[in-house]
Amino acid sequence: MRPDGIKIKVTDPMYSLIPYFLTKRYDAMNMITLDMPVEPMKQYINEKRKEGIALSHVGLVIAAYLRTAAEYPMLNRFVGGKKVFQHKDFTVSMVVLRPGGGDTMSKIVFNMDDDVFEVQRKIDDYIVNNRFDEDQALDRIMKVILGIPGFMGLALAVLRFLDRHNMLPNALVKVSPFHASLLISNLASIRTNHIYHHVYDFGSTSVAMTMGNLREVPRRAGGEIVHDRCIPIGVVMDERICSGAYFSKAFGRLKGYLAHPETMEGKPDFPVLTAEEAAKI
Repeated sequence: MRPDGIKIKVTDPMYSLIPYFLTKRYDAMNMITLDMPVEPMKQYINEKRKEGIALSHVGLVIAAYLRTAAEYPMLNRFVGGKKVFQHKDFTVSMVVLRPGGGDTMSKIVFNMDDDVFEVQRKIDDYIVNNRFDEDQALDRIMKVILGIPGFMGLALAVLRFLDRHNMLPNALVKVSPFHASLLISNLASIRTNHIYHHVYDFGSTSVAMTMGNLREVPRRAGGEIVHDRCIPIGVVMDERICSGAYFSKAFGRLKGYLAHPETMEGKPDFPVLTAEEAAKI
């Protein structure tokens, strides 16, 4: 029994068999670029700034994905040991750059009904805590492993075995950034373009997103071609957790939330399922 997931009773034969054909998460990667018009986000951020509330683009994107995953709970699934699981919680892994150079990576725990303001608060706390604290639990574990000559290969082989057979201790799962609902990186913060970030075969992260430099995206409007200034988001997803049609509907909803960020204020206007309830759909 995994400490971080609830086993899904898959009724569709295809989704029961596909983990046996595509045994690695990187075998099952699908990729897409989502161009999100920045103007609605910019206007919303400016309006809230006048009210004394500081919001960021990455905060809006994570809030939108969280709200989407609450509405489309299959996004919060993963494959482990050829079985499909529903995450028991919702966590986001994110790299934090440190002032003196280097970086660290951990994860933020969210509630499925967190609104945009609570999401931003948790992100801000996470960045402060990780940017200036060089004694994170994962960093301590890695220093111990690296400090024993010849131990790294053996230790990682054991961890991979335990993870593959759904036996990794909860204490390690809690600190591992590889065991999360979403991996996100804001590459625009280092002035570079979006990429398609691989999903790790180790762990349980089924979706990875990167935000890149703004770009102009053409579209037809009233018989003319206009250009929207957009945040491009490179998305990589494990196709084994749900159908392409499900992903498509979910990402359409994600775009809707970012087009109208005010809809992410307050609790969701739809019933939010528990992990146990979501595992049954």
